[in-house]
Amino acid sequence: MEGRAPGGKGEELATSYISDFYRSIGLKTQLQAVPMVGITSTLGPLKLSGKRTTKTLQYGDEYMGWSQREQEAISVNADLVFCGYGVTAPEYQWNDFKVDVKGKIIIVLINDPQLEDQSKFGGKAMTYYGRWTYKFEEAARQGAAGALIVHETPLAGYPWEVVRGSWSGEQFDMARADKGSSTVPFQGWVTRDVAAGLFKSAGMDFDDEKKRALQPDFKPIPLGIRASVEVKNKMRTVDSKNVIGVLEGSERPDEYVIFTAHWDHLGIGEPQNGDKIYNGAVDNASGVAMIMEIARAAAKIQAKPKRSIIFMAVTGEEQGLLGSEYYAENPVFPLNKTLANINVDEGNVFGRNNNEIKVVGFGYTTLEDILKDVAAGQGRAMTPDAEPEKGSYFRSDQFSFANKGVPALYTKSVTVEDEREFTEKRYHKPSDEYDPNWDMKTAVADGEALLQVALRVANGDKWPEWKPGTEFRAIREESLRK
Repeated sequence: MEGRAPGGKGEELATSYISDFYRSIGLKTQLQAVPMVGITSTLGPLKLSGKRTTKTLQYGDEYMGWSQREQEAISVNADLVFCGYGVTAPEYQWNDFKVDVKGKIIIVLINDPQLEDQSKFGGKAMTYYGRWTYKFEEAARQGAAGALIVHETPLAGYPWEVVRGSWSGEQFDMARADKGSSTVPFQGWVTRDVAAGLFKSAGMDFDDEKKRALQPDFKPIPLGIRASVEVKNKMRTVDSKNVIGVLEGSERPDEYVIFTAHWDHLGIGEPQNGDKIYNGAVDNASGVAMIMEIARAAAKIQAKPKRSIIFMAVTGEEQGLLGSEYYAENPVFPLNKTLANINVDEGNVFGRNNNEIKVVGFGYTTLEDILKDVAAGQGRAMTPDAEPEKGSYFRSDQFSFANKGVPALYTKSVTVEDEREFTEKRYHKPSDEYDPNWDMKTAVADGEALLQVALRVANGDKWPEWKPGTEFRAIREESLRK
C-alpha cells in the first residue's frame, strides 16, 4: 500500500480494504471526504549572518523546513529572536512574547515550561502548549516571518531522523479558504547542536538561556543574527477520506460511541538502508486492525448495543490530526450526542505487559473508572502513563474530540523499554514493517477491554464526563446545553 500516504494509490487501496471489511461484517458504511492540499517544499541552505558568525545550515542534517502557504515561491530574510517556549497562556499568567516579533524568525524550545509549580502547565505532564502544532500556530498569530523549534531527543521523544523522515517530501494540510496565508510563512526545526552554536556566537550559553526561559518575566532575546532561505512549493489538492462503519443502536441509535484509529502513514520518502517505503505497520496499521476486529466482535453480539457504535478510520493523523480535526469541525454524528471517543494508536505487538493497561491523559475522564473495573475483571491493573512529559494525549486523534468537549480515552500497554526501542529503531522509519514474530496476546486483551468499555457506555444510563479541573470540561458543558 506504498506507505498509505493521503491522496494516492496507497490511500485508495487502504480505504477500500477497510470499507469492504466493514460491509462484510454488516456495518453501514460511508466515506467522509476530507479536502486537503499537498505541498512539496524544496529548500536551499538556510544562510545565517551576523557580527560573530557567517554560517550555512544544510537541509536535512542541520535543519528541516517547509511552508504551508499555497505559494509557488516564498522568500524569508529576517532577524532571529529567541522566544523561550513560544507560549502565550493567559490562564497561567504566561507570555513569551513581551516584545513584538512581527516579521522576525523566532527560535523556540520544544515542549512547554515544565515547572515545579504544579499549578502551571500540568507540572511534569505536557500540555497542548508544548505541541509543535501550537508553536507554529502561535508564531502565525504573533506575525512572525518564520518559526524554528529546537529539537532535543529526550524531550521530543524521538530522534532527529524522525524529524527528517516525517517532514521531508509532500506535506498535507487542510484546504483552507485563505490558501494558507494565515500560517507562518516558514516553519521548521533545528538540531540542538545548531541552536547551541547560534547562542554561543551571540555570546550566550544555550543551557543558561533555557533556564531563564522558565521564568515568568522572560522576554524575547534578539540573537544578532539574520537568516535567509528560499522556499519553492509544488501544490496539489486532494480529497482524502475518513472511512466510517456504523453498528446501529437498538434503542437510541441517535446517540454514539466512536472508535478511531488513523489509517495513514508517511508514504514513500527519503530512503533509509535502501528502503523508501514508510510502512507504518505498528503506526498505525496495528491500531486500524484492532478497531476492525473490535467491530467484528461487536457485530456478532446477539443483543445489539442500545446506542450506536461507530468505527472510524481517519486520514491525515501524521500531518497534524487532519482527518479527525476535519471530522470534529464537520461531524457526521452530532458531537453533543456523542458520549465518548476511544482512540487506538499503535497496538501492543510485543506481547509483554499483559498485566496492566496504561491511560494516556490519566485523570481526565470517568471513562477511566469504567476501564479500571473492566481491567480488574481481566486480572489487570489500570495505571497512569509512564511518560506524561511527552504529551502523547495531544499527539493523536482523541485530542480532536477532546478539543470539542467529547470525553476521549487513549490507552497503551507497551512497556517503556519496548516503546523506547521502537521509537529509536523503527518509529517513522521504513523499518516499521510487519514482523511474523509479533506476539498479539496483549493487543487482544486491550481490544477486549476497549470493547467492554464501549459496550458499558453504549448500554449505560450515565454519560461519561470530564473530571473536575480538566481543560475540556467547560467545552463539554457548553455543548450539552445546545
